[in-house]
Amino acid sequence: MNRESIGELEELVLLTVGSLADQAYAVLILDEIKEKTGRKIDVTAIHSVLRRLDAKGFVNSEMRGATKERGGRRKRYFTLSPAGRAILDETMSVRWELYQKLPKLTFSGI
Repeated sequence: MNRESIGELEELVLLTVGSLADQAYAVLILDEIKEKTGRKIDVTAIHSVLRRLDAKGFVNSEMRGATKERGGRRKRYFTLSPAGRAILDETMSVRWELYQKLPKLTFSGI
């Protein structure tokens, strides 16, 4: 069975899009990931991931009105699609199942 899979950055972006509800756009997604993970990611990488996730049907996007602070340019907003939620649920389930199998380790002498 050939199942769809996502990489770590795709997973982070999907989780962030979902957590931001209908207010998710590239720069805000980038800022949220930086704040939560401490990772420095270029905004072009976020745009690339968002395009890939959109092509896979994991996010939906729409252009919203231009603003003065953006020099009259419009902004693309993203929302988590049902397929995006399903792949996140599956990914988290697999991770949790594997995590539960980790042996309980004790560290003595530390």
